[in-house]
Amino acid sequence: MWPPNPRPFYKICRGKVHPWSFKGSKSIKQGQTNVFCEAGFCRRIATFGDCFSEFGEESSRKSIQKQIVDALYLDDRGRASTMLSELGRANNGLRADDFVDILRYCATSPDPLFAMETWKIMEEKEIGLDNISSLLMTRALCKGGHLDEAFSLINFIGEKHGMNPSLDVYNSFLEACSKVRSLIHANKCLDLMVQRMSGKNEVTYMQLLKLAVCQRNLSAVHEIWKDFTKLYSPSILSLQNLIQSFTRLGDVNSACGTLQYMVSLTLQGGYTSIRSTDGGRLYSSRLDIPIPSNVKSSLQGFCLKEKNEQFFPLMADVYANNIEQSTISISRNEVQCVGLNQTKGVPTMKVLKSSFGDVIHACAQTQNYRLAEQLMLQMQNLGVQPSSHTYDGFVRAVVSERALSMACSRNLELDLAEALLDQISYYHDSHPYNDFLKACDAMDKPERAVRMWATMKRLKIQPDIRTYELMFSLFGNVNAPYEDGNMLSQVDCAKRINAIEMDMRRNGIQHSHLSMKNLLKALGAEGMTRELIHYLRMAEDLFCGSNTYLGTPIYNAVLHSLVEAGESHLAIEMFKNMKSSGCRLNAATYTTMIDCCSTIQCYKSASALVSLMLRDGFDPETATYTALIKIPLEDGNFDEAVNLLHRGISKGIQPDVLLYNTILRKAWERERIDVIELIVEQMHRDKIKPDSATCSVVFSTYVQRGYHDTAMEALQILSMRMIGEDDEFQEKRAEYEDDFILSEDPETHLRILEYFGGPEENIVVALLNLRWCAIAGLPISWCPNESLWARRLSSNYDSTFRRIPR
Repeated sequence: MWPPNPRPFYKICRGKVHPWSFKGSKSIKQGQTNVFCEAGFCRRIATFGDCFSEFGEESSRKSIQKQIVDALYLDDRGRASTMLSELGRANNGLRADDFVDILRYCATSPDPLFAMETWKIMEEKEIGLDNISSLLMTRALCKGGHLDEAFSLINFIGEKHGMNPSLDVYNSFLEACSKVRSLIHANKCLDLMVQRMSGKNEVTYMQLLKLAVCQRNLSAVHEIWKDFTKLYSPSILSLQNLIQSFTRLGDVNSACGTLQYMVSLTLQGGYTSIRSTDGGRLYSSRLDIPIPSNVKSSLQGFCLKEKNEQFFPLMADVYANNIEQSTISISRNEVQCVGLNQTKGVPTMKVLKSSFGDVIHACAQTQNYRLAEQLMLQMQNLGVQPSSHTYDGFVRAVVSERALSMACSRNLELDLAEALLDQISYYHDSHPYNDFLKACDAMDKPERAVRMWATMKRLKIQPDIRTYELMFSLFGNVNAPYEDGNMLSQVDCAKRINAIEMDMRRNGIQHSHLSMKNLLKALGAEGMTRELIHYLRMAEDLFCGSNTYLGTPIYNAVLHSLVEAGESHLAIEMFKNMKSSGCRLNAATYTTMIDCCSTIQCYKSASALVSLMLRDGFDPETATYTALIKIPLEDGNFDEAVNLLHRGISKGIQPDVLLYNTILRKAWERERIDVIELIVEQMHRDKIKPDSATCSVVFSTYVQRGYHDTAMEALQILSMRMIGEDDEFQEKRAEYEDDFILSEDPETHLRILEYFGGPEENIVVALLNLRWCAIAGLPISWCPNESLWARRLSSNYDSTFRRIPR
């Protein structure tokens, strides 16, 4: 326990005045110089004998204690240790109080080694630790990461001194356990508390909640709260802790229910015991006297009312299953009568603001934007001003992926988000704006991002690196995906990138790995090979100059762009340089180079790369087999391509539509209908939805051979399979059939594009295809597997092809 040469890891606090020095003097503000120390005010007293002769015994001990603390603040540990030893030898009437200032410094710094040195002196003098010194000693050891020594101290106090440490000591230890997520130490402490019948107070339960969150144990949170309410009536601060626990574990219903109970408690005057320190820390002034709650403990089943129901705070049966509580129906005038806006309610308003923000952020995580809207309305009714953190969470909830994917609502949700950002223009925080830009990127709406960028400029919102990462992703390349760059688009791309980088320099922001990766991907998409290599060298100089590794993903992005551009020799040279320089290759690196081998038609090199990949511990992935299959396909060897496909399936890969489309595209070029029908049926059996490329290839193959009726039938079946398993579409298929597929409105195709535009490209293509089939006279059937074409493919597959077991 006492290392012979303990390594000190204390803070350097030169020129800093500790809070218990120079009593009666004015506090030194931040940035001022400690003139007392510089002038030699705190010089060491020559001898302890002079000290004891000049002052009384007790005042001398206090003076020496202060000198030790001064020496520690001045980073003179040698002098501090010497004076500590002298203090231990100076007098036999020492008490724990004579070391309390030293231990307080050790707990604040923290300095666990000097705390243990002090404890050793106290043990030699047989000075028992009282509650204050034992608490400070425990905090010093815990903050310094010495949980084993802290637990030994707690155990030692009870065994040797026969004194059960106060609950503050146990709570301090449990708090340290939650910070370092050490459940082992926490369980030891709880066992010791049970053994010594220490009991629990409100702080203990709050620390237990933190430990349950560390363990990701939602049921434990409910059990802890159930046990807590058997002894205590919940306070607003304890409810705040419970809300934080629920939100961090993703239980939005329980968090919202607890929040509504907090609002109810507040309106009933529960805020009167909340106080705020000068530093702004909130605390409860009520006595720690167990008073069991008069409600049951389960907080599940809260539900908010619809907007048209005039209940406040927008809830009815607060506890749906286990708690019977009357509906709260309070107007805004009644809220104001309670006095929440008065000075005494300010601390509670802080708690409400924080708790509402936590729940709204949880709504963003669970993509529950409707609940977030109701909570924002409730804050308005209460007069609680949302913080920028709350607005950030609300924007995240509004532009969440689930909201964006709902039919007919995506543009409306972006409208709502944009309107909200206009309302909070007084918050100069870039996070909500970044979320909006991210949504524009996901929905392929760069025009809306341009408008928001102009708004940020007008409001002088300071962008951060995340803003520019999204800007390169949104505006870096000019052409749509799968379109080759040309001279005009390349010039435009260079202008955009230059403009974004100039703005970065004006704001003093350097490239991050992601911003540079997005920039390089934009150049690669436009086929700007020379600029791509130029920026790669710039990135190497930038990040190597700051001793930062450029990163394999960036090299992989450049490597992929070179292969896509047909620059095989540059790709091979770069791959060799990556290996020779010790760059950490990954599965994506090898897959890209295997794709390069398919371009130069070298199966031997591809096989060698697979061997290297396996040797480095990377199993071939779906993309790897896609690249491998391209090689025999170039020679028209479909049998080998299908064998590779089945080999990958037998190895456990999950085939995707891109893999199947690779075979279909080559079969279309050689008009191999037999291969196309085989792959289409296998896709269906593997439950891989076709996409627009699948439909195009299959339709074109039949048309080329003159099978026009079969081409239309296949197009209809594949289009239905694109959306046939979508639950939401199935529920609304009658509506969609009338409004889109069979509509006689000549502008229907434009409404389809507006309705489902953005990331739902497959639904757009499917609806347009089905509309075209309907115009051509094909009846709509929502049982695609019952068609003659589908049954023929299934029968041929069973009779001519033996499935390889997974």
